[in-house]
Amino acid sequence: MDSEPRAWRPKLILASASPRRYALLQQIGVEPDELLPADIDETPKKNELPRTLATRLASEKARAAHRIAETRRDLAGAYLLAADTVVCVGRRVLPKCELLDEASACLSRLSGRGHRVYTAVVLITPNGAERRRLVETRLRFKRLGNSEMEAYLASGEWRGKAGGYAIQGLAGAFPVKIVGSYTGVVGLPLYETMTLLSGEGYPVQLNWLGRA
Repeated sequence: MDSEPRAWRPKLILASASPRRYALLQQIGVEPDELLPADIDETPKKNELPRTLATRLASEKARAAHRIAETRRDLAGAYLLAADTVVCVGRRVLPKCELLDEASACLSRLSGRGHRVYTAVVLITPNGAERRRLVETRLRFKRLGNSEMEAYLASGEWRGKAGGYAIQGLAGAFPVKIVGSYTGVVGLPLYETMTLLSGEGYPVQLNWLGRA
């Protein structure tokens, strides 16, 4: 039994139900104390640029979750983290696919060409300040054969994924080039997230001690 007292740390709220973002935080030793997924309208505005969309949605998620957190005394003084990921080809934003036809169209559009992934991270500090980071990653996919596309679509892994693919899964075999943040494509750029948290006083490395 560990007789030494544990160091105190402030609470952290993750404004997401994404198991990928949760797992990425755990990867760097950060354990959210509460999940408060925000239900917002993610429809792009007319002529809205992909990078602007990602930033706006992450900010709206953060604010919506923050309003809920403010009604709970047990979450007073907590940090709140939100993120949003947008996949685009040029200025065209690709959907979070729920239908097979959507996913098929996305993969056809991405096959053999480049695209960009923008992930915005928003942190609301205990004093209510909002801090933001936007990460751009450029990717190029191999040319996907019909049988390869059909097999991926049959896997169902695309469901609910922006652009119709999950790079941390089977689609990890598709990119021939990635320039930028791999974890940003997964859904949470870890370098920028750690920089945001530590820069605002959250003890990111507290749980690193004694993990050997």
